[in-house]
Amino acid sequence: MALLPLLALGLIIISCNKDDAEDPEEVNFSAEDTALVAKTDNIVEGTQNIVEGGYVRIEEPGRMSGNDIFPECTSFTISGGGNNGGTIVIDFGDGCELANGAFVTGSIDLEYGPLVAGQRNITYNYVDYTYNGNSVTGGGTILRKVANGNGNPESTVNESIEVSFPDTPVTATRTGQRIAEWVDGVGSGIWADNVYFIDGNWQTNLSNGFERTGVVTETLVRKLSCLYLVSGRIEVTQEGLTGTLDFGDGDCDAIATIIFNGNEYPVVLGL
Repeated sequence: MALLPLLALGLIIISCNKDDAEDPEEVNFSAEDTALVAKTDNIVEGTQNIVEGGYVRIEEPGRMSGNDIFPECTSFTISGGGNNGGTIVIDFGDGCELANGAFVTGSIDLEYGPLVAGQRNITYNYVDYTYNGNSVTGGGTILRKVANGNGNPESTVNESIEVSFPDTPVTATRTGQRIAEWVDGVGSGIWADNVYFIDGNWQTNLSNGFERTGVVTETLVRKLSCLYLVSGRIEVTQEGLTGTLDFGDGDCDAIATIIFNGNEYPVVLGL
């Protein structure tokens, strides 16, 4: 995603020095790096929904009834499964446009153990995989619960992922934990009404030395029919600043807001 042109060359945030109110301290805010990290968040969310959707298609088919985001250009290679361990390869070949508009290539490999007390462990890896032109490598582990305390499916993901972008040599590495609860559309058989609540915390490092930590302070909401997070807030810490990344009020749009020292800056969510 990219910030509006007004921010493209960076911003300066002014704060007052406690010892001298007339002597402002200038803090450089890197708009370009902030945009890359926010873009990484959106890529990871979209990709994690694909991982979970592929698993659900094979191992929890009654919850989607065959109506999911995967078109005919997606192939599934399955070994084992059921209550026992198994593997799934989700293959998009040279390119496949999903029902929600995301364009993906390559494959995702899943390996999982037996279902015990309503939960199982899943390992996943990306193989020659791209999401809307952005290369994604690495993977992670998932603790999958058939039903959590609210009676909803839930996935706790511990990830280590690297994202490469087509328009810059800078890469992003994200590590952390993401907890996704499937709150709407479970068992409806219609992919477009699926809604997820997302919590967690993660660290994102860019190859140019920029670092940002993020903690979800207001549950993020992802509608599978939308390519963007539609609401929720992340507390972010970067470049000596602590602020808030706000994804909006529930509408499916490409606009978010980053807030530092009470100042709001628009972010255009692009893929």
